[in-house]
Amino acid sequence: MSMSDPIADMLTRIRNAEKAKFNSVDIPGSKLKTELAKVLKKEGFIRNYKFVNDSKQGVLRVYLKYGQGQSSVIMGIERVSKPGRRVYAKGKDIKPVLNGMGISILSTSRGIMTDKTARHENVGGEILCNVW
Repeated sequence: MSMSDPIADMLTRIRNAEKAKFNSVDIPGSKLKTELAKVLKKEGFIRNYKFVNDSKQGVLRVYLKYGQGQSSVIMGIERVSKPGRRVYAKGKDIKPVLNGMGISILSTSRGIMTDKTARHENVGGEILCNVW
């Protein structure tokens, strides 16, 4: 069965694994999901990620990060642009998430990047998700 929104599936798997206090979560792999994981690691929301080849499309293994007392580092993660309603923003019109406490991840012509990087480079694109 085909999946209509693989990015929302990835975010939901991460959200559910964080609530269940798992150390890692396996997600069906793709280049876009790997780039999303790279941004999440760079911003400090996950410990690490690894792409594992298998006989099919591959598996993206995301290692989750917790704070003191097993509190989740990711307080919230939501999909913004959906298959039924795409959300685009120009570089100067990108709003900060929770007054800069969170990040937006965008798909731009220069690749996947955070809202702060997109504002700095003045490049717009599709807002994929918000993480805080």
